[in-house]
Amino acid sequence: MNTQHWMSRQYFSFFVTWGIFLPYWTGWMINAKGMTISQAGLIMSLGLAVRGISTLFIFPFLSEKLSNKAILNTTAIGTLVALLCCIPANSFTSLLIATLLLHIFYPTLMPALDSTAGVLLQRKQLKNYGKSRLWGSIGFVAAGMTLTFFTGSFGDEVILWALLVGIVIFLILGFLEAPKVLLEKPQKDSAIKSSMIDLFRSKHFGVVLIIVILLQAAHASYYNYGYIYLQEIHAPKYLIGFIINIAVLAEIIFFSIADKLFQKHSVGSLLTLAALGSTIRWIIVFTFPNVILFSFSQLFHACSFAMAHYAFMKYLIKNIPNRQIPKAQGLYSALALSWSTAVFTIFGSYLYEIEPRFAFIGMVLSTIPALALTFFYRRVELKKQEEVAI
Repeated sequence: MNTQHWMSRQYFSFFVTWGIFLPYWTGWMINAKGMTISQAGLIMSLGLAVRGISTLFIFPFLSEKLSNKAILNTTAIGTLVALLCCIPANSFTSLLIATLLLHIFYPTLMPALDSTAGVLLQRKQLKNYGKSRLWGSIGFVAAGMTLTFFTGSFGDEVILWALLVGIVIFLILGFLEAPKVLLEKPQKDSAIKSSMIDLFRSKHFGVVLIIVILLQAAHASYYNYGYIYLQEIHAPKYLIGFIINIAVLAEIIFFSIADKLFQKHSVGSLLTLAALGSTIRWIIVFTFPNVILFSFSQLFHACSFAMAHYAFMKYLIKNIPNRQIPKAQGLYSALALSWSTAVFTIFGSYLYEIEPRFAFIGMVLSTIPALALTFFYRRVELKKQEEVAI
């Protein structure tokens, strides 16, 4: 079978659902279930906390017991059950429980897919990570753009049903034929048993992890307040969805060219560019509070998110043993994509109440330290290259 096409299909089918969940789930709780903004915000904040626990502990545990394909199917089934529990949930407590259950399973699919891609890359069965990952970004945009028409016609109640249909399709695709290497269960030889602490014995893993944590945390204000900030600066309502998706389109373009254009670039160089681009992005948003320049700043998402993510994947493939990749992905998802974002969301909300633009410039308190660390890591890389040359 064509492994490249299989991986692209899995990314696309998952991110179609993610393009429904991430931008619209809070709105669904408010408009379809009658939650207040503060109630919905509390549910999502607690969900991020549970998501971090799940990806940090449950996902690595499953990775030691099940094959990659079994993990994807198990978590997809758990996601489907959690979504079904959301249908009758009409009170704050019942919706909180259902949503927390959803966060145990659903976000785990993301590190599970990246771990699967990492295994295929290390086994030389996947040629281009970026070529497959860009289909995830395409799925995200396609879902977001399409769902807008359905919510306009049928109301926000359609959000849950669209997510249910997407997960069912992802699950069906998961039970179809997959690369044989993904059917292999982890070895139980105690001689190769490892823990998360072992990851930090890999050269500079801790430094790289801190850098990507800081870079991903810097998106907190954008993810949570980008939509309302566009309203604040009087962006036309019919253009807001397009403006938000400029960032994802930039991400798609990056992943489509990354393997060719950045193949020879070191991890340190990529992280430096990511940190620099992220810093510039938030400075532009703060300095120029108008729709045109906000739209332009969206192009820097290719650096602030996509390049940082790509650099981390490149580091894992080159430096982390296959059996430890799920643990590394769990740490990344928990610390970079969940807990740090939750902390900076609280920080951003405080700044936003003072002045909306402050919420974005406040993110440089994350990107500037990240940039400083990339200079350090880049010097280490250059020193290593010189030693090898000698």
